[in-house]
Amino acid sequence: MISHFHLGVADFERSFAFYAALMQLLGHQLKFHDAGKAWAGWVAADAPRPLFLIGKPFDGGPAAPGNGQMLALLAPSRAAVASAHALALSLGAECEGAPGLRTQYHPDYYGAYFRDEDGHKVCVCCHEAEGP
Repeated sequence: MISHFHLGVADFERSFAFYAALMQLLGHQLKFHDAGKAWAGWVAADAPRPLFLIGKPFDGGPAAPGNGQMLALLAPSRAAVASAHALALSLGAECEGAPGLRTQYHPDYYGAYFRDEDGHKVCVCCHEAEGP
């Protein structure tokens, strides 16, 4: 259904360092990084799409978060959700919701929320039941 998602960023190098660390922890692979064009993209290890992209806005205007928009990244486990949230906060993100079950979505939904340094709301979530 989704080909790619592009997130506009104000400071490409700062955002690249932030998302490179987060994507590595979640097991997603860097597809490309072009500092000269100020954009980069990641992909899941087992599929060519969707791509998650960051970069300067194409129109040259300032990057700005959208009201009501949120990026949700899949994590392989609940432990990875907690680790990703802690990593994001250590890299300058602002907490928007600590790791935990959100049973209002479904019984096994485990997520955590933060805002990156550009103010974009990001969720890291796992839809699997906790292992034995």
